Amino acid sequence: MNILKNMEIIFVAALAIACSAAYVGPAPDARAAQAGAALAAQSMPVVVVHAKRLTALEKQQSLAQEELAMTSQRAGAL
Repeated sequence: MNILKNMEIIFVAALAIACSAAYVGPAPDARAAQAGAALAAQSMPVVVVHAKRLTALEKQQSLAQEELAMTSQRAGAL
């Protein structure tokens, strides 16, 4: 038997089942979906951060301080 031909049949059968399931399944109510989306949008918290960007030098210094803190923390844990 030609295995490639069998795989083609399996693919076509799976595609036919998937397409028919899309038509047979229940259709969602458009109004309920819109109401749910509006409710989710109203209850979603929004965080706004007002801060200036660090310069390259400030960022490098900050990373060095964090690395120093991490090494001292590891040394204290041993």
